[in-house]
Amino acid sequence: MYVIVLGIDPGVANTGYGVVAQHQGRMLALDGGVVETSAGVDPGRRLAAIHQRIGELIDEYKPDALALEDVYFGANARSAFAVGQARGVVMLAAGQRSIPTASYTPQQVKGAVCGNGRAPKDQVQRMVQTLLALPELPKPDHAADALAVAICHANGAPLQAALAG
Repeated sequence: MYVIVLGIDPGVANTGYGVVAQHQGRMLALDGGVVETSAGVDPGRRLAAIHQRIGELIDEYKPDALALEDVYFGANARSAFAVGQARGVVMLAAGQRSIPTASYTPQQVKGAVCGNGRAPKDQVQRMVQTLLALPELPKPDHAADALAVAICHANGAPLQAALAG
């Protein structure tokens, strides 16, 4: 049985997404990219565009779960608030389709992918490339981060199910 996870690296300007399928311990990237919105556009329209595109991805890939990276509050509050809004519309798209969601801190994602919660971005990219047997480094950064979030969930989901069951 395949388990499909849609990973999301939320942001208003750039929302990264990555779709990973796992089957018998092997992982495969099905898709990855970025939903980009322009700074000059009304904030409501930007969030609507993110919601629509994530909804389209859910409808196309029918993921078993959606995994999001948590908001990092080390940045300024305005930036964290905007990321929270993007997370909200992503969660809404999943909730409207009854797709369960999970959140992971950046340290959890890095730890799951690299074995080190403080791994630098380039190491995360190289490990994503290796784990998914990609011919080249996943780009842009937001798509690589979203694939890492999906890998984090896909690797942890069987353990979580076993613990819950």
